[in-house]
Amino acid sequence: MSVLDQIRLGASDLEVSRFCLGTATFGGQCDEETSFRILDHAMELGIRFIDTADKYPLGSGIDEAGVTEAIIGRWLKSRKPDVVVATKVHGATGPMPWNQGLGRRHLTEAIDASLRRLGLEAVDLYQLHRPDPQTPIEETLETLTDLVSAGKVRFTGCSNFLAYQLMRALGKSDLYHYARFISVQPRYNLLFREHERELFPLCELEGIGVITYNLLAGGLLTGKHNPTAPPDSTSRFATTGAAELYRERYWNGQAFEAVAQLTGIAERLGLSLPTLATAWVLHQPFVSSILLGATRPEQLDGPVSALGVQLDASTLEEIDAVTREFRYGDAVQ
Repeated sequence: MSVLDQIRLGASDLEVSRFCLGTATFGGQCDEETSFRILDHAMELGIRFIDTADKYPLGSGIDEAGVTEAIIGRWLKSRKPDVVVATKVHGATGPMPWNQGLGRRHLTEAIDASLRRLGLEAVDLYQLHRPDPQTPIEETLETLTDLVSAGKVRFTGCSNFLAYQLMRALGKSDLYHYARFISVQPRYNLLFREHERELFPLCELEGIGVITYNLLAGGLLTGKHNPTAPPDSTSRFATTGAAELYRERYWNGQAFEAVAQLTGIAERLGLSLPTLATAWVLHQPFVSSILLGATRPEQLDGPVSALGVQLDASTLEEIDAVTREFRYGDAVQ
């Protein structure tokens, strides 16, 4: 497996790299100069897939919404790279009630704003950031279909959908001939495996690509955190608007115990813990591409090196034994 390998996203003809650069830190934890350096280094490593959202940077309010897309747009204009660009829509980008969600007005206004900031005629992949229970899914899917017909969006996908929500959307698309999702973007790592039960089998059955995010569990799978001390002041557990969310997800005894055992496995194999965590996700057959977030360019190097790591059956079984509890809802998250 090479860093230059491309893979078709689901049943579509859209080809993407095995890693996708996540950009939620751009304009928040990273200034524009650092963001440019991260983007440049991603290209050097062969990453040709960029993911963002119109509400980024992570944890920002409406005044900062769109800053990340604007940074990417200026980089695209200056570099003119051959890349696949994905963005997401749902979060609040303005003060009015219709400046959020998945209704027709917000979707049509949001895509135009995203294209303007990114400097593009069309985005390759337009993803629903999360479900919107206030809007009929038919309205959302019909609007997305119109955006595809208008040439503003090439393919559509979703993020943070549960299996039943994805299947309902696919069923409506098949019944009414709406544009069909080609991908889903779920949280997935060694400390959160619940989607293996329903979502991922569904994706394999329906030809839906899987773009995983939160690879290192907000940094807990770096092994650098001490459970007896407060979170590092520069980490996601302390510095972003999402710090409380990350502590709720991962800052618990079960997770720290698993990290200790996984660190032992990684050391025995001569790997860093992030490399082991990445290699394990790459070994999952339903995963198309893995989102990599960074606050410094060199943070991309370790995960990318996992492309050359082969884990044998006994090692995979050992890792599974350590993390199997995170497959079920009774594990602390």
